Amino acid sequence: MKSLFLASALAFALCVSSLSIADDEGEGHHHHEEMTEVQVGTVHFPTSCSPAVQKSIERGVAMLHSFWYEEAEKQFVQVEKDDSNCAIARWGVAMSHWHQLWNRPDQTAMAQGDSELKKARSPHSTSRERDYISALDVFYSHADRPFPKRALAYSNAMEKVSKRNPDDHEAAAFYALSLLAAEPDHDKTNAFRLKAAAVLEKLFAEEPDHPGVAHYLIHTYDKPDMAEKGLPAARKYARLAPAAPHALHMPAHIFARLGLWQDDINSNVASIAATQKEAAMHMGGEGHQFHAMDFLVYAYLQTGREQDAQKIIDEVRAMPPMKDMYDMGFDPRFFALSAYPASYVLELRDWSAAAQLTPVEGAGDSVQSITYMTRAIGAGHSGNAEQVKKEIAKLEEIQKKLEAKKKNDQGEHEGVSDELVIARGWLEFAQGNVDDAVKLLRTIADKEQGEAESSQGIPTHEMIADMLLQAKQPEQALAEYEITLKTNPGRFNALYGAATAAAALGKNDKAHDYYAQIVKNCADSKSERAELKHAREETDRAVATSQ
Repeated sequence: MKSLFLASALAFALCVSSLSIADDEGEGHHHHEEMTEVQVGTVHFPTSCSPAVQKSIERGVAMLHSFWYEEAEKQFVQVEKDDSNCAIARWGVAMSHWHQLWNRPDQTAMAQGDSELKKARSPHSTSRERDYISALDVFYSHADRPFPKRALAYSNAMEKVSKRNPDDHEAAAFYALSLLAAEPDHDKTNAFRLKAAAVLEKLFAEEPDHPGVAHYLIHTYDKPDMAEKGLPAARKYARLAPAAPHALHMPAHIFARLGLWQDDINSNVASIAATQKEAAMHMGGEGHQFHAMDFLVYAYLQTGREQDAQKIIDEVRAMPPMKDMYDMGFDPRFFALSAYPASYVLELRDWSAAAQLTPVEGAGDSVQSITYMTRAIGAGHSGNAEQVKKEIAKLEEIQKKLEAKKKNDQGEHEGVSDELVIARGWLEFAQGNVDDAVKLLRTIADKEQGEAESSQGIPTHEMIADMLLQAKQPEQALAEYEITLKTNPGRFNALYGAATAAAALGKNDKAHDYYAQIVKNCADSKSERAELKHAREETDRAVATSQ
């Protein structure tokens, strides 16, 4: 359900809130000296720099491996000050400006990275160090080329670095990461991931305590059809770099893919706590908590813990305003304040509340579209075609604005095309045209890769199933719910819908299995939600009958 502009909005939120703290390089530097290998992970990165800065360099590399870019940059900047001839420190600063799996560097970041690498051309560096610098220079020195070509060129260069330095595990790990960064959009072959996996699995067997290897394996397998393979790395990674907020969060990607909700919850609670603790110490990365909160709200809503989800929403609402560093027109909190409440009402199937959500005042157009789409879904479920038309008009207005900005080269804007398709599908449904509604939603359903965050909303196959079930087509509905559960195991509403459809078809054993899964997932829930009460009743009845 979520189109790429929402991912961009969240990445922006991460960057803005992180940079607002990272600006103050003075504060927090002394905390780096307290960051031991036990806290950020052990790496071996020999350099020609002064022995006095060697530990600092390896600490910076370990931070890069956990995407703690704000603190890694501070670390390498300090090394530059302590050893002006340390060329690899300038490579480290440039690496911190390209968040390889999160976003694409803007012109400012490209210029900064290019400047650092130009300064890194030092006669004091080794051939290995020059290999690293030259490989990254391939990306930064050709800013006029399209991003995919630059990312692929860097990956090809890192492959050569790794081959020239076969005993260098850091080169191999960074090469594997470059493959993930160079993966073409919407690639269904998994070719780049499989290539990365081959490199990483070998490294994981040889060096199981390497933070980057475990981390990149999780990213490699962060797809529904590959997630099971990522479980060993997910179980390991958080223990390798417990001070890094992203390291604490990242295992949740695998846990959520597999419906391991309590593990998912534990990871994100720990990540948020670490982020907030380190933000209080003036360390960079405050924005990491929004991504972890996104996962946490979703996991709470799948396990009948809606009160805990509401606490997260209330916590974000209580946060002070955050700086809009790039003049994008909205406080980075606005994404969370739009996405989390939308998810809350949709997951609880409170269609009336969904139809009445209020857009966050001051939020950008892309973020406000979340609310308009949610309103359209709520109104569509309620049969209010006139309201759905109004929400579609709002989305079309936003689409035109974003297209105009794109034509005027005012940034990358993905638009709201998927949101419009969903809204138009619910309009057809509200008007009684179920077949047309389903046909519209199918155009985007198969593009989805499973949900793990509240901001990703309801899987489209599940929405199709909801339509079919309401239209008294339980057999077709059950098929769609089961498709949803293949890529979204443990989803509360997909399980409940599948149970309902199965019961309507007289498939009582299957219905009871689905009800039992809901009860198991919600074992710690105190919710009075009607669907959960019904699932418990059906499970108790099935147990009593079997005795």
